[in-house]
Amino acid sequence: MENNRKIPVAVLGVTGMVGQRFVQLLARHPWFRITAIASSERSAGKKYRDACHWLLDSEMPPEVGELVVQLAQPTLDAKIIFSALPAHIAREVEPLFADVGYSVCSNASAFRYEEDVPVIIPEINHDHTALLEKQKKNRGWKGTLVTSPNCTTSGIALPLKPLHEAFGIKKIFAVTMQAVSGAGYPGLSFLDIGDNVIPFIGGEEQKIETETLLLLGKIEGSQRIPANITISAQANRVNVKEGHTICLSLAFAQKPSREEIISVLENFKGIEDMPDLPSVPKQILIVRQEEDRPQPCKDRHANDGMSVTVGRIRVCPILDFRMVTVSHNTLRGAASGSIMNAELLVVKKMV
Repeated sequence: MENNRKIPVAVLGVTGMVGQRFVQLLARHPWFRITAIASSERSAGKKYRDACHWLLDSEMPPEVGELVVQLAQPTLDAKIIFSALPAHIAREVEPLFADVGYSVCSNASAFRYEEDVPVIIPEINHDHTALLEKQKKNRGWKGTLVTSPNCTTSGIALPLKPLHEAFGIKKIFAVTMQAVSGAGYPGLSFLDIGDNVIPFIGGEEQKIETETLLLLGKIEGSQRIPANITISAQANRVNVKEGHTICLSLAFAQKPSREEIISVLENFKGIEDMPDLPSVPKQILIVRQEEDRPQPCKDRHANDGMSVTVGRIRVCPILDFRMVTVSHNTLRGAASGSIMNAELLVVKKMV
C-alpha cells in the first residue's frame, strides 16, 4: 500500500516504553502511518526527538522524530488512536476520542472490565467485536473502544484457548516470572530488583484471573460470558529485561495425552473465521521439546515477538498437566497486540 493511501493513526502516551514500541512498529506497518503523536503538557510543543528519551535498541524512525508532540485532545489528524496512557489518565481521555468518532485501540486497563468494551486477542476471540454495537448504543459514541489484555495474560490465554476448546479446562494454577520492562520506565531501582525476586505486583493477579476467563469465554448475542474455570495466579517480578515466563498447571474435563496437547498447540491457526491480519505470526504457538526451554532471552523474539513459546509439557501430580510459556511483554503483550486489534477493526470494516 502506498504511504499516502495508508490509514492515518495517532499514538497517545508516545514517550513511554509502550508508546515507543507503537512508534517503532507503526513506522513500518503496511496499512498504517503515524500522522500525529500526543503526550503530556511537559512534552507538548516539542519535536518527538527532543521530547523522547528513546529506550529501544533500534533507532528512532526519523520521520516520526520530526513530528511535534501534541496534547491528547480529540482533534488529532487520524482515524485510529493507539493509547499507551496510564490507566487513570486513559479513563478520562479515551472516551473523548471514541465519542467523536475515532477507533481507539487501548493498551490501558481502564475499560477492560466494562461489559460493553471487548478485551481481544484476535486469534482467540475476534468474535468479541460483537460487543461494539452494544457499546455504541449504550454510550452514544460515534467511534469505538477496544482493549488488549494485560501483558502477562497473553502468555496464558493464547496457549490455553485451543486446549480449552479441545479438552475443556477446569482449573488453572499460574505462577508468573515477569520482566522488569513490564513496570515501565524508569521502573524498579537496581537495589530493589538486582539479586532479587519480588513476589508482588499490584493488581496483577486479579487482572490475570479476570482477563483469562473473559478471553476464554463466549459471546451470546451481545452478552459476554466468562469461561467457567477456576483460576489461581501468583505474580512475581524478576531481574529479566523483557519476556514474561509463566508456569502453568492444568486440570481438564477430558484428560488428553501429552502427544494430543502438543498436536493441538502446534496446529493452532486461530479460531473459526480467523481473518488474515498482517501481524498474525505464521506459527502462533511454538512448542519446544528441549528440557530447559522456553527461556526469555532465547524465545521472546520468536516471529518478531508475536509467537508464544510453550515447553516442558509433562504430567502434573496434583492436576493433569503442567507446562511453561514465554511471551514478549512489550510486543505480543502490549503494542503489537493493540496494533493487531486495529487491523481486526479494519478487516471488519469498523474503522
